[in-house]
Amino acid sequence: MLLLPIPASLPAWTEAFCDLPVPVLAGTQRALDALAQAEAERGDVDAHRIAEAVAQDPLMTLRIFASAARLATPAAREDRRGMPETVTAALLLLGIGPFFRSLGELPLAEAAVDPARCGIAGAPEGLATVLRRARRSANFALGFAVHRMDGDAAALQTAALLHDFAELLLWCHRPELADTLARRQAADPTLRSASAQQALLGIELTALEQALMRAWGLPELLRRMTDERQARDPQVRCVSLAVRIARHSTAGWDNAALPDDWTALGELLQLSPEAAEALVRDIDR
Repeated sequence: MLLLPIPASLPAWTEAFCDLPVPVLAGTQRALDALAQAEAERGDVDAHRIAEAVAQDPLMTLRIFASAARLATPAAREDRRGMPETVTAALLLLGIGPFFRSLGELPLAEAAVDPARCGIAGAPEGLATVLRRARRSANFALGFAVHRMDGDAAALQTAALLHDFAELLLWCHRPELADTLARRQAADPTLRSASAQQALLGIELTALEQALMRAWGLPELLRRMTDERQARDPQVRCVSLAVRIARHSTAGWDNAALPDDWTALGELLQLSPEAAEALVRDIDR
């Protein structure tokens, strides 16, 4: 496998990823092909059905928001209220027919991490691990938002699903770097993700995500919800805790960091740590 140089700065990383296609999951491609056929034959496919088909695919979700942003006016992009903040709303802006016609043969994430292609034996499982975490994060965020009676519950669910999309893109486009990161953290469970990323990549992936979301014109609401620098914002805390708990419980419920998570979640939801843990386990079931 040809080892490419590592971009030297956040702008260089952003430019590099902006020039690469965003792949989707093979299951999403099959589901959309079936819906496109149903639309052509019966004309009975609406935005809600498409949104349900892509709900578990953070990469396709990313593509849909970026496509909608390209259609929006500059004024709409500057105004939070002018941009769609859910996948369903973005699909309504795109239009069902034009959306299906724009798909073509999408690049597949599974092909990108095929060991025969990328030379990394653990790449499929590495991608799958991040996907599982993203889906659990989305479920947790939705559950926390419902408990808080937050009117932006659907957007919070989407924000949590998208929170680690840069790590997914790293597995697809630079699997050798993603694999090195995964190995370093597996060897040292105390190594913080941000520290490992800064040491190897020269950036933190959360910073790359924010830069790409701005470059692709994603809604301001989603950018804010995933911006961990705004840690006092209850919606940011909701997403951040969902992601933290999904990460810390990847291998089970005995991670030493989880007691602090239960305390923090209890403070957010006005629950005892024990009740917060019980809520999370119930959501996960």
